[in-house]
Amino acid sequence: MFRFPTVKTFAALVLFTLAAVQVSSAQQPGGQQPDGTIDAATRTQIIESISKRLNEAYVFPDVAKKMEASLRERVANKDYDQITSSRAFAETLTKDLQAVSKDKHLRVRYSHETLPVRKPGPREPSAEEREEERREMNWMNHGFNKAERLRGDIGYIEFRGFFDPELGAETLAAAMNFVASTDALIIDLRSNGGGSPDMVALVCSYLFGADPVHLNDLYWREGNRTDEFWTRKEVAGKRYLNKDVYVLTSKRTFSGAEEFAYNLKNLKRATIIGETTGGGAHPGGGFRINEHFNMFVPTGRAISPITKTNWEGTGVKPDIEVPADQALLVARLTALKKSVATLTNPDFKAGVQEVIEELEKELTELKGKK
Repeated sequence: MFRFPTVKTFAALVLFTLAAVQVSSAQQPGGQQPDGTIDAATRTQIIESISKRLNEAYVFPDVAKKMEASLRERVANKDYDQITSSRAFAETLTKDLQAVSKDKHLRVRYSHETLPVRKPGPREPSAEEREEERREMNWMNHGFNKAERLRGDIGYIEFRGFFDPELGAETLAAAMNFVASTDALIIDLRSNGGGSPDMVALVCSYLFGADPVHLNDLYWREGNRTDEFWTRKEVAGKRYLNKDVYVLTSKRTFSGAEEFAYNLKNLKRATIIGETTGGGAHPGGGFRINEHFNMFVPTGRAISPITKTNWEGTGVKPDIEVPADQALLVARLTALKKSVATLTNPDFKAGVQEVIEELEKELTELKGKK
């Protein structure tokens, strides 16, 4: 379910950081892992470790100092003295750190199971680890949940994560080949929490020609360097060119999925429909605090070559703002109404008009349930 840590790994590292928590949670009734107890000495050690790591690595050094000052002020005010629940302490620290940083990637997690010790810095996975990743990616179909041809000749692809582009390239090509001849394409990211920026660039590549297009940059505090992301000159499947693309978003759309929507919106390659996204644009990596606590520390930030900024804290605002559960209907209607105006075959035209009327009725009924 993850790529192993390299400096170019985006929200996939978030998925990796949470994996141990999610595995143990799944074993408990209701998906809740057992809680632990925490004493004053452990609270102090955690706060000291967090402060040190933030000052060493957080993308904005001045904000790191403000977060440290806030934590120490809360300690002086004895705000944490009565917290004995490990889970509650992690949640409280996350809330307090985000209150200062406004950074939705930054969070502290508690794991009932002992967290493994890993050597710092990027590393290459072993053959066994790589094989395990391949099996897990296959089990999830590399994040691709649906590829359909909807009535009225509208393509539809739903995928829920931007995972390893090397492992997922064949599945992506198959999905794009399947929708290649449709009149318009809907890409559903309403349940997509992000992933690898390299996969974001690969999917974007299918929507542009062979000439490289500058999509996004990632600035990293470590080394004071910037990585650039461009569309690829070559892709394995058929490109989707000169036809309308609609991207569906929700409040759950996050991180790399937001980058995808942000890229296409700024490049005027897609119409974004749905809700404003979650607002997380700072990549980074997991940090082990102790045996049972870890945190995700953002060590970089996205920079659009067009806006010179990103979607951190604000999210990506859709072009057509509607509740997430209405977004697919609205996208289909938008595409079909544009398509029906160009049809000359009376039978095709009547068929598309019939679908429009059915979808309008369905949308009206859905709105009436609110």
